[in-house]
Amino acid sequence: MKITMPASCILNPVPVVMVSCAGLNPKKVGQAPNICTIAWAGTVNSQPPMVSISVRKSRHSHQLICDTQEFVINLVTEKLVKACDYCGVRSGADEDKFSACKLHAVEAPGMKYAPAIEEAPVSICCKLKDIVELGSHDMFLAEVVNICVDEKLIDENGKICLEDAKLVSYSHGQYFGLGKLLGFFGYSVASKQALKRRMPAKNTKPKTSKSPKKRNKK
Repeated sequence: MKITMPASCILNPVPVVMVSCAGLNPKKVGQAPNICTIAWAGTVNSQPPMVSISVRKSRHSHQLICDTQEFVINLVTEKLVKACDYCGVRSGADEDKFSACKLHAVEAPGMKYAPAIEEAPVSICCKLKDIVELGSHDMFLAEVVNICVDEKLIDENGKICLEDAKLVSYSHGQYFGLGKLLGFFGYSVASKQALKRRMPAKNTKPKTSKSPKKRNKK
C-alpha cells in the first residue's frame, strides 16, 4: 500500500558536489575563490559532454558564475563531507571558505577564473552555455572542457576507478558513503565470464568450515 503525498523534490539519492568559482577580479573583496555545495547537479548530454547545476539567485556563487561564465564541479569523498556540509550552510560573502575548511584553490585547466579544489579526487572544469530560470533556482547548463583526476584513481590501463575514491551521495537531507557493488551496466544480460571478471566478489562462494566430528564417549 502506498500513500499519496504533496509534490516535492523527492528524487534521491543524488550526487553532492562542491562547486568552486571566483569573480572577475579574485583579489577584490567579494570576488575571491569560493565553494558552493550543490545537491542538484547532473549529466545532461554526452556529445559534447555537458552538465547542469541548479543554484538559487541568492547564493553568493550565483553572481560569480554569471560574471565569469565558468565553474568547477569537485566530487566529494568521505574525508571531504564535513567541509562539503560547511560550505553549504555558510556564505562566501561573509568568509573565505577555502581557508575555513583548510582546502586549497589550485589552477584548473581551461579555466581563467574558477579554481579547482586540490583535495578533491576529481574536478570537472565547466564553461557556461546557458542559464534557464526555473523559479526558486536557475539551472546553469555547461560544457565540460577538462577533467582533473587524482592519479591514484587511474589503473595501469588508464581506467578511472571511482569505486576507490569513497565518494558520497546525498539522500533526503543526509550524507551516505556509497555501498557495495550490486551490478554494472548490462550485468542483467552479461555472460558468466563477464560476471566473474567484473564482479568477482559476488561470484565467490564463502568458504564453509567443517564442523569437528563428535567423539563418542566410551
